Amino acid sequence: MLHVHDYRGPEPFAGRRVLVVGGGNSGAQVAADLLGTAAEVHWVTRRPPRYLPDDVDGRVLFEVATQAVRDRAAGREPRGVGSLGDVVAVPPVRAARDRGDLVAEPMVQRLTAEGARWPDGHDVGLDAVVWATGFRPALAHLRGLGLTWTDGHPLTETPDGSPFAVRSADGVPLWLLGYGDWCGPASATLIGVGRPAAAVAADVVATLDRRPDQQTDR
Repeated sequence: MLHVHDYRGPEPFAGRRVLVVGGGNSGAQVAADLLGTAAEVHWVTRRPPRYLPDDVDGRVLFEVATQAVRDRAAGREPRGVGSLGDVVAVPPVRAARDRGDLVAEPMVQRLTAEGARWPDGHDVGLDAVVWATGFRPALAHLRGLGLTWTDGHPLTETPDGSPFAVRSADGVPLWLLGYGDWCGPASATLIGVGRPAAAVAADVVATLDRRPDQQTDR
């Protein structure tokens, strides 16, 4: 078993029966990558995958993320990129899907000593499992700061001049950018993390200007 973080390519799985768990981009891409190398590929998802339209590219995603920022600033619920679908149809995924080779199966009921069992009772033998089940930000190094936590991350608030909740709500000089949607729409992308950067930089400067002079005699 391995997490998709440790997946490096299909070669170690040549001739093996592989279960890929996860209905997002990573699951689709790993499953497509294994086709033709692994003996069997079983891609299981909680719900049927929703592919983004084939003509959706970075420009479209940029526009959707931009509108989400405007919606948030206006007090409206942002639609977000997720409204378009769950899986970006990059060329290898699109080709495997169009060939009919990339087909998602229902989520397994449980793993067994020999493989996996599906809800309908049938068993499949497996040699490997790739968990494409997402990532969580590594924030353990902040646990000792006495911060207020919510949903696995420090509670944040919105600095002046920014629609993004990226500053610690506990009054400490700490800003968090790029960790996920709780930092703003598409914040884990270059576009998303760049949007609040100017406001955060200004907030950092203003915070430093308000601090007493801490220089000491040498």
